[in-house]
Amino acid sequence: MIIKYPNWYEHFQGLGYDLDVEARRFDAIYTGTETRDPQITDQLLQQYESYLVFRYYDNIRPHGGNRGGWVDTFSTRYIDRYAEQLWDTLFAKAPEITLFNWSPLASPEAVAPGERDAWSREATSFNWEEMSHSLKAPKGVPSAPGWARAAGYSLEQVDAVLGRLGRPIGVASYKPVSSSGEEFLHDYLGNIGIPIELAPEFPKEASLVLLTEAARHDPDIVAKIKGQLTAGKNVVVTSGLLHALQGKGIEDIAELEYTGRKVTIHDFLNGYGAGNGTSLNDAGHDNPGILFPEIRFYTNDSWALIRGVSNAHGFPILLMNRYSRGIFYVLNIPDNSGDLYNLPQPVTRVIKSYLQADFPVRIDAPAQVSLFAYDNGTFVIQSFRPEAVQVSVSIAGANGKLRNIVSNEMPAAEPQSAPDRRAAPQAAPRTSFKVRIPAHSYAAFATE
Repeated sequence: MIIKYPNWYEHFQGLGYDLDVEARRFDAIYTGTETRDPQITDQLLQQYESYLVFRYYDNIRPHGGNRGGWVDTFSTRYIDRYAEQLWDTLFAKAPEITLFNWSPLASPEAVAPGERDAWSREATSFNWEEMSHSLKAPKGVPSAPGWARAAGYSLEQVDAVLGRLGRPIGVASYKPVSSSGEEFLHDYLGNIGIPIELAPEFPKEASLVLLTEAARHDPDIVAKIKGQLTAGKNVVVTSGLLHALQGKGIEDIAELEYTGRKVTIHDFLNGYGAGNGTSLNDAGHDNPGILFPEIRFYTNDSWALIRGVSNAHGFPILLMNRYSRGIFYVLNIPDNSGDLYNLPQPVTRVIKSYLQADFPVRIDAPAQVSLFAYDNGTFVIQSFRPEAVQVSVSIAGANGKLRNIVSNEMPAAEPQSAPDRRAAPQAAPRTSFKVRIPAHSYAAFATE
């Protein structure tokens, strides 16, 4: 008997679902990877969750215990959104997909393209015209493509790359089962291009661990953080976790205080160490105000790697403090997680340079462009945006090469530049490329 767990994993503990004991008592589990539309639906699930939720459940029931992903046809404003859910389930390495449910898939009624006029003339990953002409219906059967053909086309289209992808990897993050806090934050981080590997056990073997407020449910979490740092590894905690651990031993690591006050930030600066910072604002763009919690710290004890400035007052966005042989970071999260999408692109670029310092691939892109990475040097960049975007790709090592898995095209490397030691002191040599990703499309690459 297989139990299918829904997509709202953050709320299971309040509704009778048990991802720990219960999930292990069944012969296998199945993952709800349907995210539907992120704007009009009741849950407002972000697109990256179709990937992340399968990875999380797969780490709960590894070695084939998580049998597949479940995608339905509901609440999609444009047909590309249906295809994206199928693709992201497979990018997470689901061995199979259940298409829910029989009625719309068997219906002779034609599927509509939906609200896709903005990119209808682009050569996107889901090619509506190509899909429409791919149906070979028997004589006497309506020839307009329905949901089943849309699914079949999407799966045939992605099949060209799936066999080349290795085991998924990402920034190691820990969410104890039946925990809550900063709900669905990992999905928002995934949607700004930070690949996440979410696990129910503390990933002590990782060189860097990302911990959100959900980690407060582990009574030994402060001791585990100290263990990582004394072992010479790095830990990133969010402002929500810092707040939750105040008075519970986190002060032994760094003298920081979540004050409870809020500030609206429009302007951002970076710069490691004493001296002048450089602007991280988007050139020619007036950044919208973003509400952040205030974190108090001692100068020369902790360093603000990224700071917001409001009316001649500085507020840390990314803080660093050295503890034993490791580095302790605090990532300040906006009150509204969706405001991560409003951060200037240079801000997310610097955040990635620390969270993914030694990661094999990073992307510099607008929000709602995701990265799926694998242990064999392959990766997928996927855009959920309604327009084409240029993405800067950075791979580890000097003089690296990049190849598009489908077209075999090799983009030219950007001119080499010396690492910016003020932006990321731990930076190692990397090779950069620029690639174009059409609207609501993906591209798969292999490093050479």
